[in-house]
Amino acid sequence: MKKFNKIIALVMTTVLALSFASCAKSDKGDNTPQEEKKEITVSLDWTPNTNHTGMYVALANGYYADAGLDVKIVQPPEGDAIAACSSGQVQFAVGYQDLLAAGFVSDSPMEVTAVAALLQHNSSCIISKKGSGMDRPKGLEGNEFLTWESPIELAMMENVVTKDGGDWSKVKLIPNTVTDEAQDVNANPSHAIWVYYGWGVKNAEINNIDVDTFFFKDINPVFDYYSPVLVANNELIKNDPDTVKAFLEATKKGYEYAIKNPNKAADILIAGDDTGSLVGSEKLVIESQKYMSNEYIADAKQWGYIDPARWNAFYKWLNDEKLVEKELQLDQYFTNDYLS
Repeated sequence: MKKFNKIIALVMTTVLALSFASCAKSDKGDNTPQEEKKEITVSLDWTPNTNHTGMYVALANGYYADAGLDVKIVQPPEGDAIAACSSGQVQFAVGYQDLLAAGFVSDSPMEVTAVAALLQHNSSCIISKKGSGMDRPKGLEGNEFLTWESPIELAMMENVVTKDGGDWSKVKLIPNTVTDEAQDVNANPSHAIWVYYGWGVKNAEINNIDVDTFFFKDINPVFDYYSPVLVANNELIKNDPDTVKAFLEATKKGYEYAIKNPNKAADILIAGDDTGSLVGSEKLVIESQKYMSNEYIADAKQWGYIDPARWNAFYKWLNDEKLVEKELQLDQYFTNDYLS
């Protein structure tokens, strides 16, 4: 579902602006005259999926309109969501704590701040064919890991394999070009692939493919970082904090609705997808939504809350492992101040 991509903080081009306009989904639930509404654009990280359901619910149910917001949800070219938000072309975007790190310490730091967690816990896991011996990290010895060749990804893999008593040097790395992980591991019992449980594993289940999994956070709690998060443009936060609060309050209502009504929320997501990417995947969306609706808040005090200790622990690990060009500052780059 999510692919690892380098985040490049570049000013977006006019072509990107046109693509945003052509694929935008906007709020039609008018209670406030259109000219009085604050225009907000939020960029997804990928095509619509159950990470994003609450925003589509807030759009369809008029929560944004009721908050005086005219919201558009757009799908940018791959990897450009955070750059678009940093440049101010969009006001909010979906990102991931691990992928944001490089941009925060670049020579031209990204001008964004994480303002809400879309999921409370990192559902990253490794999937393999059931019975192939890879139900724990050590089992990857002598097998093949499909990699995106990200330094953070590979460092995490080495960490969990070593922590489990395995020899990382005995794991063969091959490029990850797979679009259906469940079908791939079913056909290739030596393959292990990084997926997100709510999509990759649920896809295996609905296709009756038996798989083994293990979660990174279960092997090393440091890897229970925030994935994904919602980020906001720093200038918007500074100059218009009330709009940030209004957007997050309406978005929270959308996710709370999805928690209570997973089947209806799945239908709203499917109906709201104007990319066509969910056509034929309706059963997967429904099953994924049932799982994800329990994960949006999970054990947190409220939707969106970012635990400073967990955020800092992961960035400290990146610093200690020299996985970023400059040292990441702790207690920075995120805030809970705009959550109701």
